[in-house]
Amino acid sequence: MRIRPAGAHALLLDFTTPPVDPGTSPVDLAALVEAWRAELWRRREHGELVATEIVPAAATVLLDGVPDPVATAARVADWTPAPPAATADPGADPVEVPVTYDGADLPRVAEHWRTDVPAVVRRLARTEFRVAFCGFAPGFGYLTGLPAELAVPRLTSPRPRVPAGSVALAGPYAGIYPTASPGGWLLVGRTELTLFDVRVEPPARLTPGTRVRLVPA
Repeated sequence: MRIRPAGAHALLLDFTTPPVDPGTSPVDLAALVEAWRAELWRRREHGELVATEIVPAAATVLLDGVPDPVATAARVADWTPAPPAATADPGADPVEVPVTYDGADLPRVAEHWRTDVPAVVRRLARTEFRVAFCGFAPGFGYLTGLPAELAVPRLTSPRPRVPAGSVALAGPYAGIYPTASPGGWLLVGRTELTLFDVRVEPPARLTPGTRVRLVPA
Protein backbone atom coordinates (compact mmCIF):
# COMPACT_ATOMS: atom_id res chain seq x y z
CA MET A 1 0.00 0.00 0.00
CA ARG A 2 1.18 3.51 -0.81
CA ILE A 3 -0.24 6.56 0.95
CA ARG A 4 -0.31 9.58 -1.35
CA PRO A 5 -1.18 13.21 -0.55
CA ALA A 6 -4.28 14.41 -2.38
CA GLY A 7 -4.55 18.17 -2.00
CA ALA A 8 -4.05 20.08 1.21
CA HIS A 9 -6.24 17.95 3.49
CA ALA A 10 -6.67 14.53 1.90
CA LEU A 11 -4.82 11.23 1.58
CA LEU A 12 -5.19 8.47 -1.00
CA LEU A 13 -4.45 4.88 0.05
CA ASP A 14 -3.36 3.14 -3.15
CA PHE A 15 -3.41 -0.68 -3.07
CA THR A 16 -2.00 -1.27 -6.55
CA THR A 17 1.61 -0.78 -5.44
CA PRO A 18 3.91 -3.23 -3.57
CA PRO A 19 3.71 -5.17 -1.32
CA VAL A 20 0.53 -6.16 -3.18
CA ASP A 21 1.25 -8.95 -5.66
CA PRO A 22 0.99 -7.59 -9.24
CA GLY A 23 -1.09 -10.67 -10.07
CA THR A 24 -3.75 -9.85 -7.47
CA SER A 25 -7.21 -10.40 -8.97
CA PRO A 26 -9.91 -7.70 -8.85
CA VAL A 27 -11.81 -9.91 -6.39
CA ASP A 28 -8.84 -10.13 -4.00
CA LEU A 29 -8.14 -6.42 -4.42
CA ALA A 30 -11.77 -5.62 -3.57
CA ALA A 31 -11.45 -7.67 -0.37
CA LEU A 32 -8.32 -5.74 0.59
CA VAL A 33 -10.02 -2.38 -0.03
CA GLU A 34 -13.07 -3.50 1.98
CA ALA A 35 -10.86 -4.57 4.88
CA TRP A 36 -9.24 -1.15 4.98
CA ARG A 37 -12.57 0.69 4.58
CA ALA A 38 -14.00 -1.18 7.56
CA GLU A 39 -10.85 -0.57 9.62
CA LEU A 40 -10.82 3.15 8.87
CA TRP A 41 -14.52 3.54 9.64
CA ARG A 42 -14.03 1.68 12.92
CA ARG A 43 -11.07 3.82 13.96
CA ARG A 44 -12.94 7.02 13.06
CA GLU A 45 -15.87 5.92 15.22
CA HIS A 46 -13.45 5.29 18.11
CA GLY A 47 -11.82 8.71 17.71
CA GLU A 48 -8.51 7.36 16.39
CA LEU A 49 -8.95 8.96 12.96
CA VAL A 50 -10.22 12.38 11.97
CA ALA A 51 -11.61 12.51 8.41
CA THR A 52 -14.85 13.97 7.09
CA GLU A 53 -15.05 11.46 4.23
CA ILE A 54 -13.79 7.88 3.74
CA VAL A 55 -14.42 6.94 0.13
CA PRO A 56 -13.51 3.45 -1.17
CA ALA A 57 -13.02 2.73 -4.86
CA ALA A 58 -11.86 -0.27 -6.91
CA ALA A 59 -8.24 -0.08 -5.74
CA THR A 60 -8.01 2.96 -3.45
CA VAL A 61 -9.52 4.58 -0.36
CA LEU A 62 -9.68 8.37 -0.13
CA LEU A 63 -9.49 10.11 3.25
CA ASP A 64 -10.78 13.67 2.89
CA GLY A 65 -11.03 16.42 5.47
CA VAL A 66 -7.86 15.34 7.30
CA PRO A 67 -6.52 18.18 9.52
CA ASP A 68 -2.93 16.89 9.62
CA PRO A 69 -2.21 14.67 6.61
CA VAL A 70 1.44 14.03 7.49
CA ALA A 71 0.70 12.79 11.00
CA THR A 72 -2.34 10.84 9.84
CA ALA A 73 -0.36 9.10 7.10
CA ALA A 74 2.24 8.00 9.65
CA ARG A 75 -0.46 6.53 11.93
CA VAL A 76 -2.32 4.78 9.11
CA ALA A 77 0.91 3.20 7.86
CA ASP A 78 1.24 1.37 11.20
CA TRP A 79 -2.30 -0.05 11.15
CA THR A 80 -3.25 -3.55 10.05
CA PRO A 81 -6.90 -4.11 9.07
CA ALA A 82 -8.88 -7.09 10.25
CA PRO A 83 -10.55 -9.29 7.60
CA PRO A 84 -13.99 -7.92 6.57
CA ALA A 85 -15.74 -10.94 8.12
CA ALA A 86 -14.24 -10.08 11.50
CA THR A 87 -15.49 -6.50 11.39
CA ALA A 88 -18.98 -7.19 10.02
CA ASP A 89 -21.91 -6.19 12.19
CA PRO A 90 -23.60 -9.50 13.13
CA GLY A 91 -26.84 -7.66 13.86
CA ALA A 92 -27.07 -6.07 10.42
CA ASP A 93 -29.17 -8.20 8.08
CA PRO A 94 -28.38 -8.16 4.36
CA VAL A 95 -30.50 -5.88 2.20
CA GLU A 96 -32.78 -8.18 0.22
CA VAL A 97 -33.38 -6.95 -3.31
CA PRO A 98 -36.33 -8.72 -5.00
CA VAL A 99 -35.24 -9.54 -8.56
CA THR A 100 -37.20 -10.79 -11.54
CA TYR A 101 -34.59 -12.82 -13.40
CA ASP A 102 -35.55 -12.20 -17.02
CA GLY A 103 -32.60 -10.16 -18.31
CA ALA A 104 -31.82 -10.14 -22.01
CA ASP A 105 -28.21 -11.21 -21.42
CA LEU A 106 -28.84 -14.25 -19.22
CA PRO A 107 -28.01 -16.65 -22.09
CA ARG A 108 -24.76 -14.77 -22.72
CA VAL A 109 -23.82 -15.04 -19.02
CA ALA A 110 -24.69 -18.74 -19.03
CA GLU A 111 -22.41 -19.25 -22.01
CA HIS A 112 -19.52 -17.49 -20.25
CA TRP A 113 -20.11 -19.57 -17.13
CA ARG A 114 -20.44 -22.75 -19.20
CA THR A 115 -23.80 -23.61 -17.71
CA ASP A 116 -27.49 -22.92 -18.32
CA VAL A 117 -29.75 -19.99 -17.40
CA PRO A 118 -31.41 -21.68 -14.37
CA ALA A 119 -27.96 -22.38 -12.90
CA VAL A 120 -26.97 -18.72 -13.36
CA VAL A 121 -30.10 -17.61 -11.52
CA ARG A 122 -29.50 -20.08 -8.70
CA ARG A 123 -25.90 -18.92 -8.31
CA LEU A 124 -26.86 -15.24 -8.17
CA ALA A 125 -29.74 -15.90 -5.77
CA ARG A 126 -27.61 -17.80 -3.26
CA THR A 127 -24.61 -15.43 -3.34
CA GLU A 128 -24.22 -12.91 -0.55
CA PHE A 129 -22.86 -9.77 -2.16
CA ARG A 130 -21.22 -6.79 -0.49
CA VAL A 131 -21.10 -3.19 -1.74
CA ALA A 132 -17.43 -2.54 -2.43
CA PHE A 133 -17.81 1.07 -3.53
CA CYS A 134 -20.22 3.41 -5.30
CA GLY A 135 -19.78 5.23 -8.59
CA PHE A 136 -20.91 5.71 -12.20
CA ALA A 137 -24.24 7.20 -11.05
CA PRO A 138 -25.71 8.27 -7.67
CA GLY A 139 -26.74 5.15 -5.78
CA PHE A 140 -24.93 2.69 -8.08
CA GLY A 141 -23.13 0.17 -5.88
CA TYR A 142 -20.46 -2.17 -7.21
CA LEU A 143 -21.27 -5.53 -5.62
CA THR A 144 -18.59 -8.14 -4.97
CA GLY A 145 -19.15 -11.76 -4.03
CA LEU A 146 -18.71 -13.74 -7.22
CA PRO A 147 -15.39 -15.59 -7.72
CA ALA A 148 -12.89 -14.22 -10.23
CA GLU A 149 -13.51 -17.05 -12.69
CA LEU A 150 -17.12 -15.90 -13.16
CA ALA A 151 -16.16 -12.42 -14.38
CA VAL A 152 -17.92 -11.46 -17.62
CA PRO A 153 -17.00 -8.84 -20.26
CA ARG A 154 -19.01 -5.72 -20.89
CA LEU A 155 -20.89 -5.28 -24.14
CA THR A 156 -18.68 -4.11 -26.99
CA SER A 157 -21.26 -1.40 -27.73
CA PRO A 158 -23.19 0.02 -24.73
CA ARG A 159 -26.96 0.24 -24.82
CA PRO A 160 -28.14 3.85 -25.20
CA ARG A 161 -30.68 3.36 -22.41
CA VAL A 162 -30.82 0.80 -19.61
CA PRO A 163 -34.05 0.97 -17.55
CA ALA A 164 -33.92 1.91 -13.87
CA GLY A 165 -33.82 -1.15 -11.63
CA SER A 166 -31.91 -3.29 -14.12
CA VAL A 167 -29.68 -5.88 -12.40
CA ALA A 168 -26.50 -6.49 -14.33
CA LEU A 169 -23.01 -8.02 -14.34
CA ALA A 170 -19.67 -6.71 -15.63
CA GLY A 171 -16.19 -7.92 -14.84
CA PRO A 172 -16.24 -9.39 -11.30
CA TYR A 173 -19.08 -7.08 -10.21
CA ALA A 174 -22.86 -7.11 -10.01
CA GLY A 175 -24.76 -3.84 -9.99
CA ILE A 176 -28.23 -2.32 -10.13
CA TYR A 177 -28.97 0.75 -12.23
CA PRO A 178 -30.70 3.22 -9.86
CA THR A 179 -31.91 5.39 -12.74
CA ALA A 180 -32.27 4.96 -16.50
CA SER A 181 -28.95 5.59 -18.24
CA PRO A 182 -26.65 4.29 -20.97
CA GLY A 183 -24.78 1.15 -19.95
CA GLY A 184 -22.72 -1.75 -21.20
CA TRP A 185 -23.24 -4.29 -18.42
CA LEU A 186 -24.91 -7.64 -19.07
CA LEU A 187 -28.56 -7.56 -17.96
CA VAL A 188 -29.74 -10.49 -15.84
CA GLY A 189 -32.89 -9.14 -14.21
CA ARG A 190 -34.81 -6.18 -12.80
CA THR A 191 -36.11 -4.91 -9.48
CA GLU A 192 -38.79 -2.43 -8.42
CA LEU A 193 -36.81 -1.42 -5.31
CA THR A 194 -35.89 2.28 -5.15
CA LEU A 195 -32.14 2.55 -4.69
CA PHE A 196 -31.61 6.31 -4.65
CA ASP A 197 -33.93 8.97 -3.25
CA VAL A 198 -32.72 12.46 -2.34
CA ARG A 199 -35.66 12.82 0.09
CA VAL A 200 -34.32 10.20 2.51
CA GLU A 201 -31.14 9.94 4.57
CA PRO A 202 -28.93 8.43 3.38
CA PRO A 203 -30.15 8.93 -0.21
CA ALA A 204 -28.45 5.72 -1.41
CA ARG A 205 -29.98 2.42 -0.28
CA LEU A 206 -26.71 0.57 -0.93
CA THR A 207 -23.62 2.04 0.73
CA PRO A 208 -20.06 0.63 1.01
CA GLY A 209 -19.89 -2.39 3.29
CA THR A 210 -23.61 -3.25 2.97
CA ARG A 211 -24.38 -6.93 2.48
CA VAL A 212 -26.87 -7.63 -0.32
CA ARG A 213 -28.94 -10.62 -1.44
CA LEU A 214 -30.51 -10.66 -4.94
CA VAL A 215 -33.53 -12.79 -4.03
CA PRO A 216 -35.96 -14.02 -6.70
CA ALA A 217 -39.09 -11.85 -6.73
